[in-house]
Amino acid sequence: MTERPVEGIAVVGIGCRFPGADGPAAFWRLLRDGVDAVTEVPAERWDADALYDPDLGTPGTASTRWGGFVSGLWEMDAPFFDVSPREAAAMDPQQRLLLAVAWEALEHAAIPPEQLAGGDGGVFLGVGPNEYAATGFGDLARVNAYFAAGNATCMAVNRVSGFLDLRGPGLAVDSGCSSSLLAVHLACQALRAGECSTALAGGVSAVLSPQAAVGLSQAWMSAADGRCKSFDAAADGYVRSEGCGVVVLKRLADALRDDDRVLAVLLGSATNQDGRGAGLTVPSPAAQAAVVRRALERSGVEPDGVDYVEAHGVGTPASDLAEAEALTAVFGGPRVGEPCTVGSVKTNVGHLEPAAGIAGLVKTVLALEHGEIPPHLHFRELPEEIRAAGFPFRIPLERTPWPRSGRPRRAGINSFGLGGTNVHLVVEEPPALPAPVAVYTGVGERRLLLLSARTEPALRALAGRWAERLEGAGAAELRDLCH
Repeated sequence: MTERPVEGIAVVGIGCRFPGADGPAAFWRLLRDGVDAVTEVPAERWDADALYDPDLGTPGTASTRWGGFVSGLWEMDAPFFDVSPREAAAMDPQQRLLLAVAWEALEHAAIPPEQLAGGDGGVFLGVGPNEYAATGFGDLARVNAYFAAGNATCMAVNRVSGFLDLRGPGLAVDSGCSSSLLAVHLACQALRAGECSTALAGGVSAVLSPQAAVGLSQAWMSAADGRCKSFDAAADGYVRSEGCGVVVLKRLADALRDDDRVLAVLLGSATNQDGRGAGLTVPSPAAQAAVVRRALERSGVEPDGVDYVEAHGVGTPASDLAEAEALTAVFGGPRVGEPCTVGSVKTNVGHLEPAAGIAGLVKTVLALEHGEIPPHLHFRELPEEIRAAGFPFRIPLERTPWPRSGRPRRAGINSFGLGGTNVHLVVEEPPALPAPVAVYTGVGERRLLLLSARTEPALRALAGRWAERLEGAGAAELRDLCH
């Protein structure tokens, strides 16, 4: 390796709302069980049947009726976030989602928000186009004093920083589909540079209007059957989806010092651009391979030291071929033991566009935590072009154990933006630590779990989340959680 490995960054908390899953535990069950969360477009979004034309013979039509949608997109506990009802109604749902999921990520990390208030915490978020401004305010009479702040992209970050009173860097990132993973990369850089000591990083997307569905269909980029068939011979496009994911990051040494629960370690990352190529939207295998190599070098990891690659896996023939060629160029050399495995979360939840990278990162962290690689859906056979390139990877068609092989388990995560901004991140399981010595008294054995909330519905929702969390918990873990 030509570089000294960079300082590791610890993932200490996760918050997420993805299609079919509210929270990390629900998301893992969806992945583990091989669930496809794509559905038909809800009627309250738009009339998909009225726009549908499988032959695209009429201008303004779409060849798909499908998408990935989250529950409760329009809901917000406005008083909790110090937002008036009129202001909440004017806010882009992406801002509402980010506030809630950032809070949930800190809860998952067991970090009291007041502990960060007034400090140098940073916020780095990938945020895509705001469809709410056009769909919700077509009537100018609805535009009020809250419209500007409610729909500016920068405010998606500023709201989180402002509510939590975080005074470190705050940055909204738009690099297309690589936005959220680029946000994680920038957060890691800021942590290593000492610009912040804790960072919230991730991304959000909301699918509110039919324009993109029509445009992608007209460009023959939408999967007609509503399935992302990444790396499959039948791949014919992708499915637009929405969601939000946020991770809490700290320098590994700081996380260990603070006795944080380390879920995974981000070893190294890199970003680059395709530059001039065959076309603005034509991906470059050479640039993609270069960014993967650069991330490995920064991590101090050889290609055969990676067990799994969470691919971008768009599901369009051109993009899949370019990514397969890039990955083969990097990981196709001699390898001892099992072949590297490749999969894509898009086969479960569709393409979250600016939030796609954070969905892949959350999936990978959960897979490391559970020691399993989830199944890759909708796969039958490789296209001839990919097979001819010597594709050396195994595609998991069912839940696959992720064993250790004398070294930590490691994964790479790809995210490539429309127009050429590429990002790759190398992730490793947390370091093995001595098990804490617990001494329980008779009082400690009572295992009393107290729950509180402002309203009865909120209390019932909290109790439901705890019930999910405690499913399968052993006696020792239950005592720890109650403590």
